[in-house]
Amino acid sequence: MNAKRNADYEALEKLFHEPNRLAIVSSVCGSTKGRTFSELKGECGLTDGNLNRHLKVLEEAGVIRIEKRFVKSKPQTTVHLSKTGLKRFNEYLAALEGVLKKAQSALPAGKKASTPVAIGKIARA
Repeated sequence: MNAKRNADYEALEKLFHEPNRLAIVSSVCGSTKGRTFSELKGECGLTDGNLNRHLKVLEEAGVIRIEKRFVKSKPQTTVHLSKTGLKRFNEYLAALEGVLKKAQSALPAGKKASTPVAIGKIARA
């Protein structure tokens, strides 16, 4: 494998490449108000313990920030994407798009998908 090709794969940040964390960050980046723990649990199909563990990893990496407060006398945890997290996730998506485009172009003509790979950049208000 040549150095350029190896660099493309190395740019796939493992923090985001884990399927559950990819689902969590994808969900959170789709909301300007963040996602509650319950929303993430349901959307991502994770148990309390599994979601807690992934959130801890993402928080320690500075990708998300966790807000804990009381709503109608009940505790509520809300997860927000940090500015650093948004930047890093966009970089990850760009690297993933590059790798996917290379894989798609390497397929034989009859095996290529009818729609080209297009991920784009995530913008936040």
